[in-house]
Amino acid sequence: MIRAMHTASTGMAAQQLSIDTIANNLANVNTTGFKRSRAEFADLLYQASRVPGASASNVGVFPVGIQVGLGTRPVTVSKEYVQGSLKQTFNELDVAIDGAGFFQVQRPDGTTMYTRAGSFKSDSTGIVVTGDGDTLIPNITIPDGTLTINIGQDGTVSALQAGATQATQVAQIQLVRFNNPSGLIAQGNNLFTESAASGAAQQGTPGFSSGFGLIQQGFLEISNVNIADEMVNMIVAQRAYELNSKAIQAADDMMQVVGSLRR
Repeated sequence: MIRAMHTASTGMAAQQLSIDTIANNLANVNTTGFKRSRAEFADLLYQASRVPGASASNVGVFPVGIQVGLGTRPVTVSKEYVQGSLKQTFNELDVAIDGAGFFQVQRPDGTTMYTRAGSFKSDSTGIVVTGDGDTLIPNITIPDGTLTINIGQDGTVSALQAGATQATQVAQIQLVRFNNPSGLIAQGNNLFTESAASGAAQQGTPGFSSGFGLIQQGFLEISNVNIADEMVNMIVAQRAYELNSKAIQAADDMMQVVGSLRR
């Protein structure tokens, strides 16, 4: 009965983590470039009173053993890098990645980070930055007097300046990819850093032929969170939490019965 309480308590803790993960997904349902997370669990060690295949005096060997589980534990909370839908914004510096890849940005302290959120701006000097002021890598500077900006699917950035009849190329957007994007470390603000698990960043030009996605100007990739799925998962986790609490209550009731026995 004591074992049942400890086992059920691990189930309650697991479902709490599941609810925390779902809550974060729902909170970021409108976050540009957000990728939903999924909590994964594994069962704990088993106490074996009788091992399958052990010798038995009457049947030779026991075909089935007696193994009692001790609960569950969290294994990972992994990101699902499924393509999110594209939302048209008509903003010249809004770009979405249709396919694999990340944008590279440089923080004020010089740290290189990676993001799927392509909502860029132009600062007072014409340098393309994120909403937090992080500089896009490679650096892109919009020339003074630019009337329109065109960004091709291959990342070519062209600017039409006042008095000119034809746009000229001013920059080239580069993307990076990772062998294991789920191994990236989430830093908040839509940013990730590489780790030993993700592998090193591999840089290249946008294009399916090179293994990267295409750049779509005037679009943003919205969150890949599906509200209906998250609500269903939340109900399942809530019911599992409730059932584990009932198991603790049942074990407590059994202990109460045992404690009230009289000779």
